[in-house]
Amino acid sequence: MVSIKKNAMPLALWALTISAFAVGTTEFVIVGLIPTIAADLGVSLPSAGLLVSLYALGVTVGAPVLTALTGKMPRKTLLLSLLVLFTIGNLFAALAPGYYALIAARFITGLAHGVFFAIASTIATKLVPTEKESLAIALVFLGLTVALVTGVPLGTWIGQTFGWQSTFLGVVALALIGLVSSALLVPSNLEQDAPPTLRQQAQVLTSPRLLLLYLITAVGYGGNFIAFTYLAPMLTDVTGLGAGAVSLVILLYGVSVAIGNILGGKLSDRIGPVAALTIIFAGLAISLLLLGLGLASAWAAIAVTLFWGGFAFGNVPPLQSYVVQIARDAAPKAVDVASGLNIAAFNLGIAIGAWGGGLVVEEMGLRAAPFVGAAIVAFGIVLTRWSGALEKRANQTTANRTKVFQ
Repeated sequence: MVSIKKNAMPLALWALTISAFAVGTTEFVIVGLIPTIAADLGVSLPSAGLLVSLYALGVTVGAPVLTALTGKMPRKTLLLSLLVLFTIGNLFAALAPGYYALIAARFITGLAHGVFFAIASTIATKLVPTEKESLAIALVFLGLTVALVTGVPLGTWIGQTFGWQSTFLGVVALALIGLVSSALLVPSNLEQDAPPTLRQQAQVLTSPRLLLLYLITAVGYGGNFIAFTYLAPMLTDVTGLGAGAVSLVILLYGVSVAIGNILGGKLSDRIGPVAALTIIFAGLAISLLLLGLGLASAWAAIAVTLFWGGFAFGNVPPLQSYVVQIARDAAPKAVDVASGLNIAAFNLGIAIGAWGGGLVVEEMGLRAAPFVGAAIVAFGIVLTRWSGALEKRANQTTANRTKVFQ
């Protein structure tokens, strides 16, 4: 295989960005459509919330399993296969005759999600010189960020205005554009690294420090999605906002998320991932607490939601960099596997959080969801500090061994 390196950002990267936009839109747009889908299909809000859980569960299962099964498949072939699966899943969702068919469609679509971002990131690095690899990956994930800012609120408005099926048909159109452009623009002769052996992959799952980081990821996002899954119902049923206002709030929330994501990465580079995660999780817990207290006031709820967005996804860069940092010591031949499993942990947290949020809403009401989420995120701070203590102990042990051999 030959590595394809360009001096400028090739068009193939933008094909990956468009595909990432479609994938990001379909994952998160469901949050704004939960009340609409629940009313149309005649199910409860917690039942509609399972549409978030089942998608995330599909990502959690698909990321490690499909990665292991497709390690030797040519990268472009795998990319196009994933986009076909993603397109079929969304078309199935748009045409779903009932609730259980929609549940199945969401799970099928989620299977493609985790592997897509791992493969798209790998392909991106093969398209550019080494010094531009980080920028290339950032351009891929730009599609996910733009989806949060534009695709999710636009898809929410389309679903509320023309029916939730229209939103999925729109995603199908986006996915087809990404599929065709990727087929035409992504080179076929991409350099392909040898997949890690089963023993090398097992090093990831037997590392206590990596397992603790995956737990931190799952707990942090689980707590956040207990509330985020039911953001639209909280704003309509408790705060009293109309459907159009909710779409606007979700748009502004997405802008806040994009800013917070960038600042989270810069903060992690400046003070380290443990300190950055401590600050971000603290801000997230406080945001959720304030949301619970301010839901009765429209202005307070909107202001807190925007504040909340700045912390909600700001922990993605420090968590990913922390996993890579630890994996380089614990499983140096399977760093990509370790990073992919963190994406699985992220979505496992979403799945459990959305499911747990449904239980909270059913037993305690919508108002209780932010408070329960805040408590769980606070537990994430405890786990983060524990991980930091283990890191200091490991560094001290290494330093002592170095002195002995000098």
